[in-house]
Amino acid sequence: MKKNYVSNSEESVRMFKSNFMEFFSKVHFSVPLFMYIPVILFFAIRAFMVAKVSVPGFIGFYIIGLLVWTAAEYILHRFVFHYVPKSKWGLRMHFIFHGVHHDYPNDTKRLVLPPAVSVPLAFLFYFLFSKFLTTAHLWSFFPGFVTGYLFYDISHYAIHHYNFKSEFWKKLKKHHMLHHYSDASKGYGVSSPLWDKILRSDFEKKQA
Repeated sequence: MKKNYVSNSEESVRMFKSNFMEFFSKVHFSVPLFMYIPVILFFAIRAFMVAKVSVPGFIGFYIIGLLVWTAAEYILHRFVFHYVPKSKWGLRMHFIFHGVHHDYPNDTKRLVLPPAVSVPLAFLFYFLFSKFLTTAHLWSFFPGFVTGYLFYDISHYAIHHYNFKSEFWKKLKKHHMLHHYSDASKGYGVSSPLWDKILRSDFEKKQA
């Protein structure tokens, strides 16, 4: 993505003429927690109480769900959010979905996915996974996947607005800041640099 403009403001440009649309394009970072922690608990309870999944079985598929999220995060960020169409309409959609974040990376209300985006994606992923997993496995896997999404959203906000003392968080923040301020064609992992390392889109060691 070509970087033409970067603002350090905690607010960004208005994106919609409609006050209704503009309102729902912004979200407080805590909203995903209130929305998706109940989802995690709901499926976890059903896994144990209805599907009678064992603790080791649940943990195993929960961890797989976390790992699959890291791959989904990387794919969405690299191939969907950073896909830049040539048409005027396509460029407009690109700006709404991700371009605004690169222009205004510190906007406090546009750092987590709004429910208008995250809810349809959640249903889409659940439907997709249901085609490959049994009900018992799905109810163990999906809480892990959603936990991964929550970690991504909340850590993304924290990376932009907190100063960390932990080496883990310092490295994660530096990785994402390089994506914003050095080279937006690298460093697509936000909650983890795992797939950047595997798929060779990580930064050189002298940068990282």
